[in-house]
Amino acid sequence: MIPVTEPLLEEKELEYVTDCVESGWVSSIGKYVTKFEEKFSGYCGSKHGVAVANGTVALHLALAALGITKGDEVIIPDLTFVATANAVIYTGAKPVFADVDKETWCMDTSKIKEKINKKTKAIIPVHLYGHPCDMDPIMEIASEKGLKVVEDAAEAHGAGYKGKKVGSIGDVGCFSFYGNKIITTGEGGMCVTNDGDVAKRMEFLKDHGMSKEKTYWHDEIAFNYRMTNVQAAIGVAQLEKIDGFIETKRRNAILYNDLLKDVKGVVLPVEKEWAKNVYWMYSILVEERTKLMERLKADGIDSRPFFYPLHVLPPYKREGDFPVSDDVSLRGLNLPSSVKLKEEEIRKIVESIKND
Repeated sequence: MIPVTEPLLEEKELEYVTDCVESGWVSSIGKYVTKFEEKFSGYCGSKHGVAVANGTVALHLALAALGITKGDEVIIPDLTFVATANAVIYTGAKPVFADVDKETWCMDTSKIKEKINKKTKAIIPVHLYGHPCDMDPIMEIASEKGLKVVEDAAEAHGAGYKGKKVGSIGDVGCFSFYGNKIITTGEGGMCVTNDGDVAKRMEFLKDHGMSKEKTYWHDEIAFNYRMTNVQAAIGVAQLEKIDGFIETKRRNAILYNDLLKDVKGVVLPVEKEWAKNVYWMYSILVEERTKLMERLKADGIDSRPFFYPLHVLPPYKREGDFPVSDDVSLRGLNLPSSVKLKEEEIRKIVESIKND
């Protein structure tokens, strides 16, 4: 079976993890946590990095540090992984859904203003499947209305928007290092920001809200969202190879595009002129998706459907007009996208699609 994705872990990861284990510093204190925070935030073009346990808590921590709380509203795209909505709920705020763009499948910036009211406090653009959101209109609206912007870049490490890396544009950028992401720490996440005060607040909240001056003194209820030194050791090794991983994903996408461009009924992923798509997933739109997935499986090829629109999920079910989200979710298919994918495997996948 050709998997949708799998991590590439090699000698450096083992070397750094072994060093970490031999040092005895395997929990949340150790040189690799600090090194990973500094190197990853620098890679993104941000001044500060705060390593955390996973991408979901990165979003929650960012929102909490920015003061989002009960009674507030946060605008998010209707088409995203459920963690984006859940993180808003964890703060006591309400997620408000906006439809997505028919080309990028990211938040439709023309739908944001109609969602804003006096309770609105933040926007979470999601850089879906590796393609950036159109950030300028979002930042303009946020500036005009006094809103915070938290970028959900869990699927878009290294993606670019007009020369800037995603995650460095809003108030806070949030990343996931789950096993299927562009770089991984097994589980794990990171918040990056240029605001020193916000960074300090996140550091405080992620460590039980413990005083730096008075050990075991806690002025408020906070969280245990720390990343371990073992995870960070893997992350440092992975980060050393991220440019190569992205180059491979982009090269694979070019081959997919060339082989699929004339296949009837297949809509290819875009790369807007202002964007650098890192193709975390090579994602297409097709007709009769279930039938195609069954055919691929019979040929030894794994695939994944797109996320369900949030507005149809039981915890978030609500009435609304989300025609693009509904359509894209129904037809979207993620093909194998691993950096370990071979050219002959891509050709096999395409032939299976053509024979459907």
